[in-house]
Order: sequence, then C-alpha cells, then structure tokens
Amino acid sequence: MLRHKFAVGQDVDFLPGPLDSNIPRGTYKIVRQLPAEANDCQYRVKNTRDGQERMVRESQLAAGSDPWTPAHNQKLPR
Repeated sequence: MLRHKFAVGQDVDFLPGPLDSNIPRGTYKIVRQLPAEANDCQYRVKNTRDGQERMVRESQLAAGSDPWTPAHNQKLPR
C-alpha cells in the first residue's frame, strides 16, 4: 500500500503537465487524501487564490515553499 507524501492542510505547488495546460499553476491546499490509482497517490486540493477544488496525482505536486526557511527569513535593511 502506498503512503501519501502530503498531509491534509498542507500547502503544495501544483505542477501541471502538457495535458493540464487549462489548470492554473500555483499554491493549493490539501483537502483530502484519496486512494492511490496506478501507483500514484491522489489528493483533493483547493486553489488558495480562487477556491477551485480538483483531484490531482501526487506526481503533479511539490512541497510548497515554507515562508520560515532561512532564505525567506532574512532581515531587511533599514
């Protein structure tokens, strides 16, 4: 049985393939973990901009950027 890589509530980046050009790239929130199909876990995700929900495969997702990583947590000059 495959294990899901992403948790419910986690922000992820959607990376559409060539056949998914009508689906906007961007940040989505994991709403629900779905059963795997063809050796790829599936998720119900919600676009953080427009609220649109859709089903995507784990292979179409990447971990969302964390605003608290050192690269983003630098002090700005005064």
